[in-house]
Amino acid sequence: MKKIILMLSLLPFFLWSCGGAEQRAETPKTDDSVLEKQEEVHGEEVKELALSTPLDQAMVKQGLAIYDLKCSACHKLTDEKLVGPGWTGVTKRRKPTWIVNMITNVDMMLAEDAEAQKMLEECLVRMPNQNITAPEARSLIEFMRQNDGEK
Repeated sequence: MKKIILMLSLLPFFLWSCGGAEQRAETPKTDDSVLEKQEEVHGEEVKELALSTPLDQAMVKQGLAIYDLKCSACHKLTDEKLVGPGWTGVTKRRKPTWIVNMITNVDMMLAEDAEAQKMLEECLVRMPNQNITAPEARSLIEFMRQNDGEK
């Protein structure tokens, strides 16, 4: 009998915690048609890229935001492979122009660059075009440099 009374006294709390379903159901869904209509952006080949010392902190901050939004699902900031290779040491192993071209024009790199083709064989997943512009890629480079310990 005590258990029944206890359960009945707790019932209003359970019902209250489950409330609000009507309000959640009325929330509009994200319209994916905008994303479906977005055309892919392919950058032109970058042949030269000037780096600054010290790091541009505004670019580092923007690079982090881009990483969080578009890169972190496949790349870790360590040397551990997720879907794609980890980013630790990438600015020590690759030239900035190579990195920017890989970010902004994946198709060209996979068609023409032996190192990009080798990475595809190792990772077994083609890097998707994330529609990252050259200035955004430059910010990613700055963030990668910070991740590699540059100041």
